Amino acid sequence: MYQGLLHTHVLLRYFVLIMIVVVIVMAAIGIINKKPYGNFDNKASLYLLIFTHLQLVVGLLLYFVSPLVQFTSEAMKNKEVRYWTAEHIVGMFVVIALITVARITTKKLSLDAAKHMRMLVLNSVALILIISVIYLSGRPIL
Repeated sequence: MYQGLLHTHVLLRYFVLIMIVVVIVMAAIGIINKKPYGNFDNKASLYLLIFTHLQLVVGLLLYFVSPLVQFTSEAMKNKEVRYWTAEHIVGMFVVIALITVARITTKKLSLDAAKHMRMLVLNSVALILIISVIYLSGRPIL
């Protein structure tokens, strides 16, 4: 079970990364070219939200079956165990919150430029945080 969840979590990571880059690039193009926030922009942000929340569900399942997650007094003294037990999950919860807030609040805006800007800023911060949290683990980004 652990290996299957781990492989699924790793595979979903690429979908999340691809979609977040697509959303950021589309938002930047929308701002630069003063394009309307169209159906494709909306669908891309929806797919990003879906992949992100699927990643969350798989990640939470993985969190409770992983041998690297330990709830002991010694866990915080070991860098690798601390990363998987606390740092990774907290950082990624913030990422998921940013992506979710971007999607929800963008739907409530009326100006296309504001929608593109909201998507650009919040998803860019989320991407920077993803890279930062992965970097903390000492693993390669891709």
